[in-house]
Amino acid sequence: MPSLPLDDENRPLFTVGQVAEMLEIQQAFLRRLDEFRVVRPSRSAGGQRRYTRREITIVQYVANLVDEGMTLKGIRRVLELEERVRGLQERVGELEAERDALRAAVAERDAVLARLAPKRE
Repeated sequence: MPSLPLDDENRPLFTVGQVAEMLEIQQAFLRRLDEFRVVRPSRSAGGQRRYTRREITIVQYVANLVDEGMTLKGIRRVLELEERVRGLQERVGELEAERDALRAAVAERDAVLARLAPKRE
């Protein structure tokens, strides 16, 4: 069975009006987030902003940060740093997997060498 458009969290489906209504925020706030490059929704063929489910989650997070007194410039920096941390965590995971593979290879090599070494009595 094919997946539905709503199943894809990265598919731009929601208009400014829909997002504003869902999150109970002003449409002008969404436009301001775009102007300040905090949340950059894609555009329809007619030039209208279209938000993904993922972007809506970010807008909700940003609205909470604004309520706590952060500026949009500060929030943009927080989002950039959080993205960088995610990338670094991913890279650490890759390096740990590589390390584990190398340890296993060294252990296998040591076992082969131990079997090949002459026995001392």
